[in-house]
Amino acid sequence: MNDFVSRYGEWALIAGAAEGIGAAFSTTLAGYGMNLILADNNLPSLNLLADELETIHGITTVRLHQDLSEENASRDCLDKVKEIDFRLMIYVPAFSPVGKFADYTAEEIDRFLSLNVRTPVHLVHSFLRRKQKGQRFGIILMSSLAGLLGPALAAPYAATKAFSIIFSESLFYELKNDKVDMLACCAGPTSTPTYWNSNPRNQSKIIEIMQPLEVATYALKMLGNRPVCIPGWKNRLFYYFLTRVIPRKFSGTLVSKSMLKMYSDL
Repeated sequence: MNDFVSRYGEWALIAGAAEGIGAAFSTTLAGYGMNLILADNNLPSLNLLADELETIHGITTVRLHQDLSEENASRDCLDKVKEIDFRLMIYVPAFSPVGKFADYTAEEIDRFLSLNVRTPVHLVHSFLRRKQKGQRFGIILMSSLAGLLGPALAAPYAATKAFSIIFSESLFYELKNDKVDMLACCAGPTSTPTYWNSNPRNQSKIIEIMQPLEVATYALKMLGNRPVCIPGWKNRLFYYFLTRVIPRKFSGTLVSKSMLKMYSDL
């Protein structure tokens, strides 16, 4: 716990903090004694979480009510906290409705791109430009197993998450000698409101549904050790099987069949 404060300082920013995995990161870091900048568009949940963390852990929070899909979301967020020396940033939110690609509206396609790609890229870029010589920075981008395999009914989501993986991997090697820890966390199905609101059915017994706290704890543990991580040993084993044991075309077929079965009403 003390190691995190000594590495990244007393403050962290969590984008998409109000619930699910974002709330799990917030709770875990508060337990480490870090003060938190919490950004989310869900103001009631954001305030409830911040009040709880301040009461239980005695930390300080800054609450940013922000739609992170807006064009200037990254600038607006960082302008509000430019006086705070935070050196750890975690980006969680994603637009992730399951559906057939041709059925999405143009506005939905833009939201995939803005929330999943544009805002995190601009946040990382502006964040890194704040760095001073000798400081250590940490960055976690939440990605997905879907970004590694590309299943049916998830084309724009999977593609944007694949972007996050390659983006993080590239920056990991580019910046590792400059004291920047970069990580893409490729979570599988996780018990969050977003996941359950997608109404999954006939869920695979091979892939485990993890709890948000498990995902957040594992990602924080892996930060600084590797560019990409997959929480959950079942998920890691399944990914190994799909990418090392059987040909990719069979992997895609297997994963897509599972998705089509889970969302057979689409």
